[in-house]
Amino acid sequence: MKKTFFMAVTCLISLQLFAQNKPEDKSKRASPPATASQKLSNGTLIKIDYSQPSLKGRTIGKDVEPMDGQVWRTGANEATVFNTDKDVKIDGHLLPAGKYGLFTIFKGDEVTFIFNKVWNQWGAFSYKQDQDQLRVKTKWQKLSSPSEKVVFTISPQGKTSLRWGNREASFTIR
Repeated sequence: MKKTFFMAVTCLISLQLFAQNKPEDKSKRASPPATASQKLSNGTLIKIDYSQPSLKGRTIGKDVEPMDGQVWRTGANEATVFNTDKDVKIDGHLLPAGKYGLFTIFKGDEVTFIFNKVWNQWGAFSYKQDQDQLRVKTKWQKLSSPSEKVVFTISPQGKTSLRWGNREASFTIR
C-alpha cells in the first residue's frame, strides 16, 4: 500500500514538473510572434523578431502603445529583436553587426528608432538609455489603409517599415 501511494505521489510530482518545464507555445498568445527577414542586395541578412498586438478597436496613444513620448518595445511581449549579420548603416549611421533590442519613441509626428544593446528583455520595463547603440529619427506617414496588427517589412534595397494602425515609419539599411 505504501509502495503504491509513494509511486502515485512520485508520478504526480513528475507530471507537475514536466508541465512546468514544457516550452510555452507562443503562437497561442494574444499577440503572436512574427518575423520579418530579408537578405539585402549587398548580401547582408536582416531579421526582426517581434510580437504582433492587434488594435481590436483601441486607439493608439490612448488605449494601446505607443504612448506619446514614451519608450515602446515596438510590439508586444518580449522586446523586439533586430539582428544583422554584418555592420550596416541605418539612415547613414553605423550599426555594428549583432542583436539589438529595437525600441521606438513616437512624439508628435516624429519617430525615434532605438537600437539597444540589451535585446533579451521583457517589454521596455528594464530599458536603459545608456545601453543604446544607435538612435535614428524619422517622421511617420499616415496610411490610407490602416494595419490592424503591428507589421514590419524589409525590402531587398533595405527600406524597413513599421506599420501600426494608420501610421507607418521607415528607415533605410545599407
